[in-house]
Amino acid sequence: MPIREARLADIPQIQFVRNQVKENVLSNPALVTDQDCADFMTRRGKGWVFEIEDQIVGFAIADLQDDNIWALFLLPGYEKQGIGRLLHDTMLDWYFAQGKENVWLSTSPKTRAEGFYRKAGWQETGVYGKGEIKFEMSRTDWIARK
Repeated sequence: MPIREARLADIPQIQFVRNQVKENVLSNPALVTDQDCADFMTRRGKGWVFEIEDQIVGFAIADLQDDNIWALFLLPGYEKQGIGRLLHDTMLDWYFAQGKENVWLSTSPKTRAEGFYRKAGWQETGVYGKGEIKFEMSRTDWIARK
Protein backbone atom coordinates (compact mmCIF):
# COMPACT_ATOMS: atom_id res chain seq x y z
CA MET A 1 0.00 0.00 0.00
CA PRO A 2 1.48 3.36 -0.96
CA ILE A 3 0.35 5.20 2.23
CA ARG A 4 1.54 4.13 5.65
CA GLU A 5 2.56 5.52 9.01
CA ALA A 6 5.93 7.25 8.94
CA ARG A 7 8.87 5.60 10.67
CA LEU A 8 12.05 7.13 12.03
CA ALA A 9 13.97 5.47 9.20
CA ASP A 10 11.92 7.62 6.78
CA ILE A 11 13.33 10.91 8.05
CA PRO A 12 16.07 11.27 5.39
CA GLN A 13 13.50 10.87 2.60
CA ILE A 14 11.01 13.13 4.42
CA GLN A 15 13.70 15.82 4.65
CA PHE A 16 14.49 15.34 0.96
CA VAL A 17 10.84 15.90 0.03
CA ARG A 18 10.58 18.94 2.32
CA ASN A 19 13.64 20.53 0.76
CA GLN A 20 12.56 19.94 -2.86
CA VAL A 21 9.31 21.89 -2.74
CA LYS A 22 8.91 24.99 -4.91
CA GLU A 23 6.35 26.75 -2.66
CA ASN A 24 6.49 27.30 1.09
CA VAL A 25 10.25 26.83 0.84
CA LEU A 26 12.22 26.88 4.08
CA SER A 27 14.37 30.00 4.30
CA ASN A 28 17.02 27.82 5.95
CA PRO A 29 16.70 24.01 5.69
CA ALA A 30 18.69 23.67 8.92
CA LEU A 31 15.68 25.15 10.77
CA VAL A 32 13.88 21.78 10.59
CA THR A 33 16.18 19.13 12.02
CA ASP A 34 15.94 15.35 11.93
CA GLN A 35 15.24 15.51 15.67
CA ASP A 36 12.32 17.89 15.03
CA CYS A 37 10.87 15.36 12.59
CA ALA A 38 11.34 12.54 15.09
CA ASP A 39 9.67 14.52 17.88
CA PHE A 40 6.66 15.46 15.77
CA MET A 41 6.26 11.91 14.44
CA THR A 42 6.58 10.11 17.76
CA ARG A 43 6.25 12.33 20.82
CA ARG A 44 4.01 15.17 19.65
CA GLY A 45 1.87 13.46 17.03
CA LYS A 46 2.08 11.15 14.07
CA GLY A 47 3.13 11.16 10.44
CA TRP A 48 2.28 9.35 7.23
CA VAL A 49 4.16 8.85 3.99
CA PHE A 50 3.11 8.01 0.45
CA GLU A 51 5.53 5.79 -1.43
CA ILE A 52 5.95 4.92 -5.06
CA GLU A 53 8.49 2.17 -5.78
CA ASP A 54 10.03 2.55 -2.30
CA GLN A 55 10.49 6.31 -2.74
CA ILE A 56 8.61 8.70 -0.47
CA VAL A 57 6.90 11.25 -2.69
CA GLY A 58 4.78 12.91 -0.01
CA PHE A 59 4.30 13.10 3.72
CA ALA A 60 2.03 14.60 6.36
CA ILE A 61 2.54 15.16 10.08
CA ALA A 62 -0.05 16.22 12.67
CA ASP A 63 0.91 17.80 16.00
CA LEU A 64 -1.41 16.93 18.89
CA GLN A 65 0.51 19.12 21.33
CA ASP A 66 -0.11 22.43 19.54
CA ASP A 67 -3.24 21.25 17.69
CA ASN A 68 -1.83 21.94 14.26
CA ILE A 69 -0.78 20.39 11.00
CA TRP A 70 2.98 20.54 11.10
CA ALA A 71 3.59 19.41 7.54
CA LEU A 72 1.97 18.26 4.32
CA PHE A 73 4.34 18.22 1.35
CA LEU A 74 4.75 16.46 -1.98
CA LEU A 75 7.68 16.19 -4.33
CA PRO A 76 7.24 18.48 -7.33
CA GLY A 77 5.62 16.52 -10.13
CA TYR A 78 3.34 14.52 -7.83
CA GLU A 79 0.73 17.24 -7.30
CA LYS A 80 -2.82 16.89 -8.64
CA GLN A 81 -2.79 13.09 -8.43
CA GLY A 82 -4.81 12.72 -5.22
CA ILE A 83 -1.76 11.95 -3.08
CA GLY A 84 -1.98 15.15 -1.04
CA ARG A 85 -5.70 14.64 -0.45
CA LEU A 86 -5.17 11.04 0.69
CA LEU A 87 -2.44 12.11 3.11
CA HIS A 88 -4.57 15.03 4.30
CA ASP A 89 -7.69 12.93 4.87
CA THR A 90 -5.79 10.11 6.59
CA MET A 91 -4.12 12.62 8.90
CA LEU A 92 -7.35 14.45 9.79
CA ASP A 93 -9.28 11.22 10.36
CA TRP A 94 -6.58 10.15 12.83
CA TYR A 95 -6.30 13.60 14.42
CA PHE A 96 -10.01 13.91 15.20
CA ALA A 97 -10.16 10.27 16.35
CA GLN A 98 -7.81 11.36 19.16
CA GLY A 99 -10.64 13.41 20.69
CA LYS A 100 -9.45 16.75 19.38
CA GLU A 101 -12.00 19.42 18.49
CA ASN A 102 -10.00 21.88 16.37
CA VAL A 103 -6.81 21.98 14.33
CA TRP A 104 -5.02 24.82 12.57
CA LEU A 105 -2.33 25.31 9.96
CA SER A 106 -0.72 28.14 8.08
CA THR A 107 0.52 28.51 4.54
CA SER A 108 1.80 31.20 2.24
CA PRO A 109 -0.81 33.18 0.32
CA LYS A 110 -1.29 32.74 -3.43
CA THR A 111 0.07 29.19 -3.45
CA ARG A 112 -1.36 25.88 -4.59
CA ALA A 113 -1.49 24.94 -0.90
CA GLU A 114 -3.83 27.84 -0.17
CA GLY A 115 -6.23 26.63 -2.86
CA PHE A 116 -5.91 23.03 -1.68
CA TYR A 117 -6.89 23.89 1.89
CA ARG A 118 -9.78 26.11 0.83
CA LYS A 119 -11.14 23.33 -1.40
CA ALA A 120 -10.75 20.85 1.48
CA GLY A 121 -13.00 23.03 3.66
CA TRP A 122 -10.52 24.84 5.87
CA GLN A 123 -11.70 28.24 7.14
CA GLU A 124 -9.40 31.25 6.98
CA THR A 125 -9.11 32.78 10.45
CA GLY A 126 -6.39 35.38 10.11
CA VAL A 127 -2.69 35.89 9.59
CA TYR A 128 0.11 33.88 11.16
CA GLY A 129 3.83 34.54 11.41
CA LYS A 130 5.29 36.52 8.52
CA GLY A 131 2.14 37.01 6.50
CA GLU A 132 0.98 33.42 6.19
CA ILE A 133 -2.73 32.64 6.06
CA LYS A 134 -4.01 30.86 9.15
CA PHE A 135 -6.68 28.21 8.55
CA GLU A 136 -8.72 26.17 11.01
CA MET A 137 -10.79 23.01 10.79
CA SER A 138 -13.22 21.84 13.45
CA ARG A 139 -14.23 18.26 14.13
CA THR A 140 -17.82 19.22 13.29
CA ASP A 141 -16.82 20.69 9.92
CA TRP A 142 -14.59 17.69 9.16
CA ILE A 143 -17.35 15.18 9.91
CA ALA A 144 -19.83 17.20 7.83
CA ARG A 145 -17.46 17.05 4.83
CA LYS A 146 -17.10 13.28 4.95
